[in-house]
Amino acid sequence: MFLYNVTVGIDKELEADWVQWMKEQYVPVVMATGMFVDWKMYKVLHDQEDGSVSYSVQYFATTIERVVQFVEQVEPELNKAHQQRYRDRHVAFRTLLEEV
Repeated sequence: MFLYNVTVGIDKELEADWVQWMKEQYVPVVMATGMFVDWKMYKVLHDQEDGSVSYSVQYFATTIERVVQFVEQVEPELNKAHQQRYRDRHVAFRTLLEEV
């Protein structure tokens, strides 16, 4: 199993909107691709002095090829929508992990 983790820091005043948008818009599109078999979202529990809050959005895939296909073919367009909606109010980084 492979875990594609996206950690996002979002301004606190946009938190509720972002969580709702992710659950109702972004993640359903990701899951509809069939490239991932499950997903989870976790709030990072630590204080951030910069006025943001962080979340870990995790997508689970059975093969690394599915993750690569998503990253190359689907994610760029989804990220444009995310960038436009939350411009200059978020940061994100991605990590790919393999279950051992």
